[in-house]
Amino acid sequence: MTMSETVWQSLALPALLLSPEDVITAANGPAEGFLNRSAKALVGKALPELVEIDGDLGAATGRVRRNDAPLTLHETSVRIGPAPDLRCDVHISPLGGGVLILFSPQDIAGRVDRGRSSRSAARSAIGMAEMLAHEIKNPLAGITGAAQLLSMNLSGEDRELTELIVAESRRIVKLLEQVEQFGNLRPPQRKAVNLHDVLDRARRSAMVGFAAHMTIEEAYDPSLPHTWADTDQLQQVFLNLLKNAAQVGAQGGKITIRTFYELSLRVRRPDGSGGAVPLQVEIIDDGPGVPEEMINNLFEPFVSGRENGTGLGLALVSKIIHEHNGWISVDSIPGRTVFRISLPLAPREDSNKKPLQDTELRT
Repeated sequence: MTMSETVWQSLALPALLLSPEDVITAANGPAEGFLNRSAKALVGKALPELVEIDGDLGAATGRVRRNDAPLTLHETSVRIGPAPDLRCDVHISPLGGGVLILFSPQDIAGRVDRGRSSRSAARSAIGMAEMLAHEIKNPLAGITGAAQLLSMNLSGEDRELTELIVAESRRIVKLLEQVEQFGNLRPPQRKAVNLHDVLDRARRSAMVGFAAHMTIEEAYDPSLPHTWADTDQLQQVFLNLLKNAAQVGAQGGKITIRTFYELSLRVRRPDGSGGAVPLQVEIIDDGPGVPEEMINNLFEPFVSGRENGTGLGLALVSKIIHEHNGWISVDSIPGRTVFRISLPLAPREDSNKKPLQDTELRT
């Protein structure tokens, strides 16, 4: 490999070389993952056939050639096949009659920042659960029992007040039990898991229960390899996300479960550990969306957009995914909310095979 080829492949961002006709003449490793195609399959393709960019891409590349000067399209929407839109900075530079294009995804950084803050909040909630939950439950049991005894000798409005005390005490106990569950979650017992088997069990459970008023559609990649996970904890994650979607959905609304493979994604944590997370699961609903002021804190404990919501379901989801060396994010606009989970592959015998260059997600 020549020096120029080494430099080309060492670029961290997805990069493409285009001919004067905007036909791809070269693609580096990150571009293969970004476009989900090999370099061999990309070369010779016209870029507009593969990628849609807000604005006129042809006009932008033409301007770069005419002026012989670089151009950056800031925070533009990039669409690649059926995958969700990405917000990217698109850098276009002249190069020997053709152009060099670099894609710098912005959504990744925003999602990772949100994931980092949620996991920090999750760790704080664990300590709170261990200190408070048990101590609060004991006196609440006494309050509930006393209120029930009082109600036996009361009538009318006075009895209604004691019944309110009992109901609210039980609601607080239920909340504390969720806090204890959040704090006492056992380490995952991992094995090779078929994601679609777990998703199917969660879907069936949802359809006969909390999501009976909605339609659940599947958009599965049948070739998806196994992940390395705790089956029960993973099902809890999917049930929580489906329940969250069902609670905001209207009668006759739709939830879509989508799976696909994205080779280029990796997680990288502050301690230096990390790895590839190519297995993608998306839970998509057509509800009203997440309020903008909540989106950055959605995975923190006790953050809820619903009346009487505990705000622990999504925090627990985030905690489980983090302990599985995965990554979770959310994108939301009115009418479309997407929770996306990225998970690692189950170990393979051929573990020495050299991977393509990856896009790192620093958590």
